Amino acid sequence: MKVQNYRQVKGLTAAPGVTMRVVAGPAEKAPTFVMRVFEIEEGSATPLHTHPWEHEVFIFEGKGILKSGDKETPLGVGDAAVVLPNEQHSFINAGKEMLRLICVVPLVDGKMPGMPAKN
Repeated sequence: MKVQNYRQVKGLTAAPGVTMRVVAGPAEKAPTFVMRVFEIEEGSATPLHTHPWEHEVFIFEGKGILKSGDKETPLGVGDAAVVLPNEQHSFINAGKEMLRLICVVPLVDGKMPGMPAKN
């Protein structure tokens, strides 16, 4: 078992204004999933992209928008979203505060899947 505070995990730049912290994954010997905390600054967003795996997202701070194709869905604290495989998506900070979300993805071939190229 490993317990850690996400604030103490080194952040990686996932996109301009977007920080990703891997809080559970291969380094913690998680056998199936990777849990990441994303921090999206005001005016920033994750790239609009697709990938062949699903992921589940939980918003725990701030306001955002989940863009999927031409559809934009507002997100707020306590909202959960499932992004299905091959569904185009982007998370956008729609507020003045930091948007923080938990994102869980499956391990792919025993590794954390990388950020795919923009579509």
